[in-house]
Amino acid sequence: MSTDAPGGERIRVVIVDDHEMVRSGLATFLRVVRDLELVGAAASGDEAVRLCERLQPDVVLMDMVMPGLDGVAATQAVRARCPGTRIIALTSFPEEDLVQRALQAGATSYLLKNVGAAELAAAIRGAHAGKPTLAPEAAQALIQRATRPAPPGHDLSAREREVLALMKQGLSNRAIAERLIISSSTADFHVSNILGKLGVASRTEAVALAVQHHLVD
Repeated sequence: MSTDAPGGERIRVVIVDDHEMVRSGLATFLRVVRDLELVGAAASGDEAVRLCERLQPDVVLMDMVMPGLDGVAATQAVRARCPGTRIIALTSFPEEDLVQRALQAGATSYLLKNVGAAELAAAIRGAHAGKPTLAPEAAQALIQRATRPAPPGHDLSAREREVLALMKQGLSNRAIAERLIISSSTADFHVSNILGKLGVASRTEAVALAVQHHLVD
């Protein structure tokens, strides 16, 4: 099933998972792949950070959902302390928020625990070489996040939200200018921007949208 790592050196791997059965299964897998070497295992994120800092492994198989320091935080901590270590998020959960946070924390790859042995071995070799591997479900989650329309009001500035809150109170543009100590033309400009960003034609529509989507308190 395996081929030797570049240069004939074995890839040093650490397992991190709070379930003993998972750790045991992964350990058994690693022991039969000749170019991979299990150098340590941790049952928590905190333990993982300490272990990696001491061992400086090549690759970490990191569970994402653990009590205490979760996999995302542990990934970030390991990457900060061990810049040469690559992290593979290995989890049962393909939720887009978790995928996004894991990759932002520094994970090179994101795989689900139902991955096949040959695929996992290839992903470990790839991660060691700096090549990412994404489970199809993780890739789909990222595509869905990237293509989902942004919610109304996502691009309103802090000042525009202030103005919108005063519009909700029924204040005219002139009254808004007085309240915020700005010129009437500036107030008009902010209101015009708000209508444009919300894609509405009137103050009434803007306020209705603000209430519906909880854009202001």
